[in-house]
Amino acid sequence: MTATTEGLHHVTAIAGDPQKNIDFYIRGLGLRLVKKTVNFDDPGTYHLYYGDEAGRPGSLMTFFPWRGVAPGRVGAGQSTSTAFSVPAGSLGWWHQHFSDLGFDPRITSTSSTEERLLVIDPDGLQIELVATHADDPRDPWDSASVPAEYAVRGQHSSVLTVRDAERTVGLMVDDLGMRVVEQEGNRTRLAAGDGAPGTLVDVHASSLAPAGLTAGGTVHHIAFRVPDQATQQVWRDELASKGHQVTEILDRQYFTSIYFREPGGVLFEIATDTPGFDIDEPLLELGRSLKLPPWLEPSREAIEARVIPVALPEENNPEVAA
Repeated sequence: MTATTEGLHHVTAIAGDPQKNIDFYIRGLGLRLVKKTVNFDDPGTYHLYYGDEAGRPGSLMTFFPWRGVAPGRVGAGQSTSTAFSVPAGSLGWWHQHFSDLGFDPRITSTSSTEERLLVIDPDGLQIELVATHADDPRDPWDSASVPAEYAVRGQHSSVLTVRDAERTVGLMVDDLGMRVVEQEGNRTRLAAGDGAPGTLVDVHASSLAPAGLTAGGTVHHIAFRVPDQATQQVWRDELASKGHQVTEILDRQYFTSIYFREPGGVLFEIATDTPGFDIDEPLLELGRSLKLPPWLEPSREAIEARVIPVALPEENNPEVAA
């Protein structure tokens, strides 16, 4: 491949009540809502983006919240767990934090290299916090809910559950430019770039997992980073030449995207690092207002009448919250 990914860009999942989603990811996980916009394919529904202070690629988790959405089924053909990187030694604090908020966190693994804490969000989505001794120099969002010394640094990794790991791993090596760094049992870890947190994907092979059903509490797609649209176009042409059914480049306002399904059924997106989330509102005010792309602005009144009103915690914009 001429183009290769530098790691994870974002993960997008489906939620129910947008207010519960906001409260969990801002006050629970300590992320910042960096953009409140709408699903461009369904403008009556929000598209909420959470991340670090500026919503840098690799820190992002995004949601389509449809109130009343039916529960999905986690299974083969999906990204089944999303993990965030936190400092070594911080999981005791996180366990108490989520317990105080009424959740039931649990330590799922402890080894000489990493510890994992699992918490289930209000819609049933599996979120893991991974504490490792690996260097993660990314600056956290220092929120009122989660002090910087414990805070999320960005994404750590995602788990893909598929029936045939060989074909999925082959695509990720041959077409995404990733490399296999570890294999244990039915799990294969791949890395992009330098292999730091935020560049990792675990492929889990399971012949017994039910077929995934994409709905509430499941991941819709996983996105990988590419620096700019010119590189994205090269990548799209190469993928199409190898027989992948790839969309045209789509304008997502804050980045551009292409989509295709890997052989195991997981929907992949390749998203650009640019232009970013501060193109239509100042950094200090990210997430405060409903932002629409130019082609939807003429319908603003109708869209605002359809979306569910939500309240944004003051800690999202502490310097302008008054």
